[in-house]
Amino acid sequence: MSEINVTPMVDVMLVLLIIFMVSAPLLTVGVAIDLPQTQAKSLDQDREPITVTVNDKGQFYLQNTEYKIEELVPKLQAIAKNGGDERIFVRGDKKVDYGTVMRVMGRLSAAGYRRVALITEVEGN
Repeated sequence: MSEINVTPMVDVMLVLLIIFMVSAPLLTVGVAIDLPQTQAKSLDQDREPITVTVNDKGQFYLQNTEYKIEELVPKLQAIAKNGGDERIFVRGDKKVDYGTVMRVMGRLSAAGYRRVALITEVEGN
């Protein structure tokens, strides 16, 4: 009577499980910036939002991909499922001047996106 030895398969599956458990949180980090702090409460989210990021060098990112500011709205229109009702989060490094973040928000507003919000960190007491 021959039997299938499943021990090597279980070992491989456990190793893969551990690898995915360790690497999954690293994939959702996004572009590293230093967010400003406020006392506002966080919003409840049921799915991954669309994020536009401005880093300290003045580079613009849609999700995790860098684009020129002129390319942001066309790329956003291509991925937005709800059109103007899509919720868009703008993340700006606290070292970036106010005008740069407002340029992005102005372009989003001019394109018809009404649900644009700024992302900050919770202020430490």
